[in-house]
Amino acid sequence: MQVEIANPIYDTVFKYMMEDHAVAKLLVSSIIQEEVISLEPKPQEHATDIAKKIDEKTLTVYRLDFAATIKTNEGRKQIVIEMRKASVTTDIMRFRTDLGHQYSNPANSITLEDGGKEPLQIYSIYFLGDDLKIRDTPVLSVFPVVCDVAAGEVVAGKSQFLDVLSHHCRVVQISCLKRRRRNELELLLSVFDQTNRTSDHRILIVNEDEFPEKYHPLIRCLKMAASDQEIKKQMQEEDEVWGYLQNVERIGFHKGEIKGKAESEAERNQLKAERDQFEAERNQLETERNQLKKDQETIVVNMHKARFPIETISSITGLSHEQIADILTKS
Repeated sequence: MQVEIANPIYDTVFKYMMEDHAVAKLLVSSIIQEEVISLEPKPQEHATDIAKKIDEKTLTVYRLDFAATIKTNEGRKQIVIEMRKASVTTDIMRFRTDLGHQYSNPANSITLEDGGKEPLQIYSIYFLGDDLKIRDTPVLSVFPVVCDVAAGEVVAGKSQFLDVLSHHCRVVQISCLKRRRRNELELLLSVFDQTNRTSDHRILIVNEDEFPEKYHPLIRCLKMAASDQEIKKQMQEEDEVWGYLQNVERIGFHKGEIKGKAESEAERNQLKAERDQFEAERNQLETERNQLKKDQETIVVNMHKARFPIETISSITGLSHEQIADILTKS
């Protein structure tokens, strides 16, 4: 059955999706190919940068960090997961800075029984709108292997020392999805496939029957986002803000180079003022969305106390039974 889902390249939809604990756990577990036992968001700032427009692809830089526990052959292991949704590969310096903060953050460690500290391993996940030009494949896995230099052989053993000084990396090249469904991961990531866009590029069409039952929570979440009036409003506002900002920045694409830099000090100052205004608008939207979420949670709790059936609460609020249960558990 063909269904409409909200386009998750939008910050608003991406965040909505990742705030659903079951969906976030499903997506992260599938991408890192490890069984995630627990996944908790870490306190942070959401970093959003100037959009870069290349071949009509517009994606923001969006940041999410998680503390996770994964299942290993040896038992359980705690790790840090940083997730970035970005426009193009020119955001390298930002990613290096973020990684530097992760490695240097004393909170990214666990306290041992003897009082000592053990640093946590870092997993990075990047959703890129622009591909890396090295291989036309949707998902790349990068992790250093340990080698015997003289013998030229891979060393099979594991070392906690080496693990915490290197990190796993997964890169999702959104532009390379192009209806590829070679395994379950590519099928799951097809919700990002921009070849499924309708005439309204905020909406994608997918065949719900193609997805196994375990992926249905993700599809349901994006279906709900597609019919959520507040989400629709925020998607439209994103389009308006990015369009406005692109006109200000006059960013173009020509022979692989980004053009349109400010030509004078006065012009640079004006662009800085425009960026500051944009950030203020984004912060205001975020504040309003957080307030809306709190109001919605209050409505759920009050209706539950008034003994309204879950089905009625779901019908009025548009929330799933799982989301309602999660709100009531936290209240």
